[in-house]
This record gives sequence, structure tokens and C-alpha cells, in this order.
Amino acid sequence: MADVTTAPIRRIAHLDMDAFYASVELLRYPQLKGLPVVIGGSRRRVDEALRNLPEGGTLADIPVETFPLLKDYVGRGVITTATYPARQFGVGSAMGMMKAAKLCPQALVLPVDFDEYRRYSRQFKQIITEIAPVMEDRGVDEVYIDFTEVPGGQREGGRVLARLIQKSIFEATGLSCSIGVAPNKLLAKLASEFDKPNGISIVFESDLQTRIWPLPCRKVNGIGPKADEKLQRHEIRTIGELASRERDWLIATFGKATGGWMHEVAWGRDDRPVVTESEPISMSRETTFDRDLHATRDRAELGAIFTHLCEKLAEDLQRKGYVGKTIGIKLRYDDFKIATRDQTIDRFTADGKEIRHTAGQCLKRVPLARSLRLLGVRVGALVKADSADARAGTASVMSGQRALRAEEPAARTASLF
Repeated sequence: MADVTTAPIRRIAHLDMDAFYASVELLRYPQLKGLPVVIGGSRRRVDEALRNLPEGGTLADIPVETFPLLKDYVGRGVITTATYPARQFGVGSAMGMMKAAKLCPQALVLPVDFDEYRRYSRQFKQIITEIAPVMEDRGVDEVYIDFTEVPGGQREGGRVLARLIQKSIFEATGLSCSIGVAPNKLLAKLASEFDKPNGISIVFESDLQTRIWPLPCRKVNGIGPKADEKLQRHEIRTIGELASRERDWLIATFGKATGGWMHEVAWGRDDRPVVTESEPISMSRETTFDRDLHATRDRAELGAIFTHLCEKLAEDLQRKGYVGKTIGIKLRYDDFKIATRDQTIDRFTADGKEIRHTAGQCLKRVPLARSLRLLGVRVGALVKADSADARAGTASVMSGQRALRAEEPAARTASLF
């Protein structure tokens, strides 16, 4: 009788580095381990702490008491990340630093160093692909990995391979990570949060009711605050309560696409593959102002900032070889509410002048009575500049850029707002 080979069970891992930015900084400043530390406020230029570097000493020799305290911070910066001791006080990423100072005034402050974080990101991802080559990059500090066909990927549900990857990353970088392994990406991402930091969590299909259904709906990537609020109005708070609703009811309440998707995720279904190469769908540039700016009172200053964002975004697109045709803007008002608008044009472009013109049209569709904290510009529906779609109708990039730079500043800002 011929041997029957059983196909391996699908095992997908989600790996999330633990407090990544903060952990990288603690490699630089080990004397801060165990202390509440926030990263944010500004990008690293001249580190204030270096002024207190003892002669002949290293960064590890800088006295803890010489680092700046969060309670003394003045500005509009936001926290990029925080160490776990700081998180215990309710401090978290994207929180305003002055607001965080009220929760944890004793926290120490370090500036952001994206170059260093990207260097460590490349390092830990290279380690992963040497062990398990099918990896999907999801950002600077997280990835999906297909364990299914990798040696050790089936042992103990994937725990053996997860432990090897975790150990290899720590030995090479000194950084810890948490890994969830499950039948698909949806469940793996949820599992990676179960045992942070430095944890490994294994989830099988049979664990859906006991481990997944008790979780709040908000834990599902894709269910945001507004959707969660609407779910709670219908007395749906957990994933299990979501699963108890009929598919037709969800579609009638949330629409065909969203309602159908909610039904699938509540039952743990997700057939998305691990994609080793992906194209960006959009690029953006935005800036938070040092002080609130008003569309009338600060028109010239806002105009100059707006033009600069469009120029830099055009340069990003050209450098990376993309063009797009959906152009949009993002505003954050002084009450922290956000407004976005976009417009799709009839041809692909990476032309700064055209981006600015179309984004300016979007600005006419938002209220501008309140002062602004943030202004951003985005280009979406991207394709490669040398693709057939792009060649069919792309605007002239270089000539447009030259024309934009040749305009007088006053003329370039006059039409804003």
C-alpha cells in the first residue's frame, strides 16, 4: 500500500519586539533598566545626557540623576514608546508628553533615534529569515512568519521554532520579543499579546472559545474606536458576543464588507497568506506645529509648511520610484479632532506642483475656523513609476518640480486656504 503523506497543519507566527524603541535605548543606557522611561518629544540630535558623560567613560556611566525628567518637559511632542515600568502608570505611545507628565512625572526622557531603531530592525529580521525564510515585514518592530514547512515549525504547535527564533534574536541583539503561533495571521497577532514581554503563546483552532472569545472586540486589528463604540451600543463587547450574532444581522448593521468580515474574524477565520514582498499603497508627510496655527492669522506660515510637505512627499515618491493618483490631506485641530479629505485625479503623478494643487482643493472641503496642531499630505493608489498603468497617464515629474521651485514663495502660498 502506498504511503499517504498528510499535509502539515498551517502554523503562522506573529513576532512583536517588546517595547522596541525603549529596549534599544536600554542597550545604550543599561543604567536605566527597571526605571520608567519615555522615548519621544524630538529626534535625536545632540543627546542632553551626553553633556554629563564622565571623562573616559561610556554612555553606561552617565549618572541616572542627570537625565531629564518628564515633569520638566515643555512642548507639544508625543510619546513614541515607553518602558514597561512607565506603562504601569498609564503612559503609552501617541500620548502627549505633557499629559503623560501628569501620570508619571518621575519618568526619564530620551529623544527618538530612528536610524538606530532601523539598524536593529534590519538585524533581527535577517536573523529570522535565516531560520524561517517566509517572513512578511509589517513595520520596524513586527513581522509574520510562516512556520508550516520549516523544520521544527510543527513541534509543540510551533513552540520549538518560536523558542529558537526568540533565543537567536536575544543572543545577537540583546533584545526580547513575544511570539504568537496560530492557524492564521488573525489569531497569531492576538496570541502574541497574551504573554508579553518575552512570551510565547500557542493557539489552536480548538482554543477559539476559551482563549479568543473572551477578548474585547477592540483587540481585533481592524476594529477601531468608532466600530467598537457601535458594537457596544448593541451590547457586543467581546469577540464571543460578536460571534453569537447572525452574519445577516452584522451585514445589515455594518454593511456587506465590514459585517461579513466581522463574522469571519469572530469565528477565527483568516486565509491571508504571509507575503514576503509587498508594495506600499500610500506615502505621506505630516508635521505637528510647535504652536497652534490658524488658517487666517498664520496663512503665510501655513502656506510655506504646506508647500514644503508637498515637495518632500514628491521627492519621496520619486526616490522610491512610485506615482499615485489619490491625493489627500490630514488636519488635527486644537481640540485634537482629526479631519481628512482626498481626491482622485485622472492620471498618476509624483509631481510636487500637482500634489500641492490637488491637496489645496481638498483643503477647501474642511472647516478651518479652529486652529491647527498638525498638517499632513498623502498620495495613495500607488503604482511603480515604470509600470504600464503609470506610463499610460503619468504627469511630467521633473518639469513640474522645476516649475514649482521656480515660483516665487509669495505666489506659492497665496492660494492656500
